[in-house]
Amino acid sequence: MNPRAQGEVVFVGAGPGASDLITLRGARVIAEADIVIWASSLVDEGIVAGARPGALVIDSASASLEDITPLYQRAHDEGLLVARVHTGDPSIYGATAEQRRICESVGIPHRTIPGVSAFSAAAARMDAEITVPEVSQSLILTRLEGGRTPMPPRETVRGFAAHGATMALYLSAARNKVLQAELLAGGYPDDTPCIVGYRVSWPNELMLRCRLDELSATMKEHKLWKHTVVLVGPALAEESTTRSHLYHPGFRHEFRASDGTPLITRSEQ
Repeated sequence: MNPRAQGEVVFVGAGPGASDLITLRGARVIAEADIVIWASSLVDEGIVAGARPGALVIDSASASLEDITPLYQRAHDEGLLVARVHTGDPSIYGATAEQRRICESVGIPHRTIPGVSAFSAAAARMDAEITVPEVSQSLILTRLEGGRTPMPPRETVRGFAAHGATMALYLSAARNKVLQAELLAGGYPDDTPCIVGYRVSWPNELMLRCRLDELSATMKEHKLWKHTVVLVGPALAEESTTRSHLYHPGFRHEFRASDGTPLITRSEQ
């Protein structure tokens, strides 16, 4: 039993899928937890395989918030450690705010361990850079409006597209025709590069590249309706001729003079 007097709930980012993409800290909490809560529909079973013998491992795929609340209450009463495992990063579409309110209502401390999100895993999988000097220095994380969860009135895909920055779109695959139309209407050119990632880093992963004007047709061809992240923006072009200032020999910063001479040697640190 964990010695914490009031128990603790830790929201653990499991990463996009592959069991070796969880952080060391997240894996350690799962290994120490008395109760591990995970959704088999979203999290690979290898993530929770490291739970200790005797731990209560609960699949929450069909559970509601009300089903989870008694477990948090029990953890508080018995001083138990709960690993609440979330896909990707808990802070991005993780619905953890309502769970934190439950924790606070029962008096159990809580904290969050970040995880690798699908957008960064997709970019890495395709060896793409999300921000490129003089092309795009911004990233917009969003989803298509009009789904079951209302969006704030000023947060529209069309409005965000007007910035021309890199955009990562979640929860939008089922309405890919509308998604493409809104991105184009917002100002992205027809040939804007896109990366489509289905179940990124899972065994049945599918990674695709296409032009924006081919996005919907590409997704329909491969029957991508869910578990898909879409990256859009000029920075995703397979070839870039721009160079960063950071590694230019004439760029001075804290550790390097403008002539390339190191300002701080290892022995001085």
